[in-house]
Amino acid sequence: MTTVLILVAGGKGVRAGGDVPKQYRHAAGKALIAHAMENAASCPFIDFVQPVIGADHAALFADAESQVSALSRNKLWPPVTGGDTRQASTQAGLDALPEGVTKVMVHDAARSFLPHAVVERLFVTVEPGVGAIPVLSVPDSVKRIDGKRVIEDPDRTGLVRAQTPQAFMLNDLKRAFTQADAADFTDEASLARQAGLEIVTVDGDDALFKVTHASDFEKAEAFMAQTLSDIRTGLGFDVHAFEPGDTVTLCGVDVPHSKKLKGHSDADVGLHALTDAILGAIGAGDIGDHFPPSDPQWKGAPSDTFLRHAARLVTEKGGQISHVDVTLICERPKIGPHRATMKQSVATLLGLSHDRVSIKATTTEALGFTGREEGIAAQAAATVRLP
Repeated sequence: MTTVLILVAGGKGVRAGGDVPKQYRHAAGKALIAHAMENAASCPFIDFVQPVIGADHAALFADAESQVSALSRNKLWPPVTGGDTRQASTQAGLDALPEGVTKVMVHDAARSFLPHAVVERLFVTVEPGVGAIPVLSVPDSVKRIDGKRVIEDPDRTGLVRAQTPQAFMLNDLKRAFTQADAADFTDEASLARQAGLEIVTVDGDDALFKVTHASDFEKAEAFMAQTLSDIRTGLGFDVHAFEPGDTVTLCGVDVPHSKKLKGHSDADVGLHALTDAILGAIGAGDIGDHFPPSDPQWKGAPSDTFLRHAARLVTEKGGQISHVDVTLICERPKIGPHRATMKQSVATLLGLSHDRVSIKATTTEALGFTGREEGIAAQAAATVRLP
């Protein structure tokens, strides 16, 4: 059974202002759609994410996708182009789904904070003939207005605020779309109900608020600061000796050299130190606890495997890596010519913007084992935000 989340992101978001559609504007260091993709892809109840974007959004989407961690990007399918309406965009997403998908959830990219508990409630509720949507109560009195004049006081009894994602069996939602009339429905539940599906509700979450106006970006920033207020710092240090070879791997980049680094894996001293820093920030031991050098399966393994694992542990705790800083200590090879590529490598692996990644290098003024060019050392620091 495969569950796919269709992430609808084709709108122009004009009410939010700004130079780009709201889903591509930043909050807490990432585009809203990047937060949405990261949160959806990290959810254990979602197998894949199908983005639906505007016809002229390809470059904007590519930039936002680069802000998603490499691990989460494995669950992202290539984006498809949506239509002029939400209904048309959802249809495009449905048409793109391959055989084997059984459940589908449709979600707004502007609702970038996706609590996994809500997804679980939807996942266990939806069944053939029954769709499920998250809702919140209406605590305030409701008024109907004409311009600024109140013309009616509707009874709020039984009223709820509908959120997304909205979940269905794929065949049910496809059938509902074939039966839909020309009306432009505001959400999938309305369309499905017209086609005869039963729609039931689950408890929603305030975190699923939709960014609509410019002031909502301040709310998003404040929400992130409030929910991820436990700020941790971890430190890492690693050393590898040289042995005969012609390339060293540093921060995921192969650097030509007269020697290589000795180690059970690819001996990437930079990523090893960074992995330990992230693990230290969440109190999860060190790299040897998770990938023992005595285990033959890690012989020659690429060190980005270790870094992705540490990043996934942060995500599973509901956290976010905020900033990383790596210092490489060696006489040679010279790091400067490769530093930008290393920075890009780490940013891509962790889904961070460039200004949240620092790669530095120094020497020990020809002192000690690094000064004698017997090996390379690295130290790293990682800042992590947790709930």
